[in-house]
Amino acid sequence: AVQTGGPPGACIPAELIDLPVDYERLTEVGSIMGSGGMIVMDEDTCVVDVARYFIRFTNGESCGKCTACREGSEALLEILDRICDGEGKEEDLQLLEELGNAVKDGSMCGLGQTLPNPVLSTLRYFRSEYEAHIKEKRCPAGVCKSLIQYAIDPETCTGCMLCVKKCPAEAIGGEKKEPQTIDQAKCIKCGLCYEVCKFDAVTRS
Repeated sequence: AVQTGGPPGACIPAELIDLPVDYERLTEVGSIMGSGGMIVMDEDTCVVDVARYFIRFTNGESCGKCTACREGSEALLEILDRICDGEGKEEDLQLLEELGNAVKDGSMCGLGQTLPNPVLSTLRYFRSEYEAHIKEKRCPAGVCKSLIQYAIDPETCTGCMLCVKKCPAEAIGGEKKEPQTIDQAKCIKCGLCYEVCKFDAVTRS
């Protein structure tokens, strides 16, 4: 995806890569020109987490005068937090859309009117990622910590112990040249073991 327009902008999917960058065309796809900045994201980026990040930012920028913006942005953030924590419900998707449109229509300034864009655009173009979080309790990008788990495949692990040395939580243990194991109670899901393993023995699910 490409996110345009700053925090109140939208996430535009790769299939619209040829979209001309001008005010009218960006508005048509639910985004804004803003300051003209762009953020390019790959498959390792969770769009639900991205929407949450920008809503948290704009939530803090709200002056609080409009009830729609003040209360609506907080409600949006609460729902996104719940989804990223694996506690989302299917009805949350409709609620996010209704809340987003209510904030957009009921706010007096440009911030409130564009604040829901990250949520509405990701729901429009990346709905399947929201559904994976809610229905499958899975974060496809492996970003939302509550929805991922790291494990070590005993058939692939050579016992080189590099993951043991790199683990900041001391959650991995085992004998040298023997398969290692991860103590899930200690694991902070930083993903360092997954990154450093040279034998693809660490799995992420």
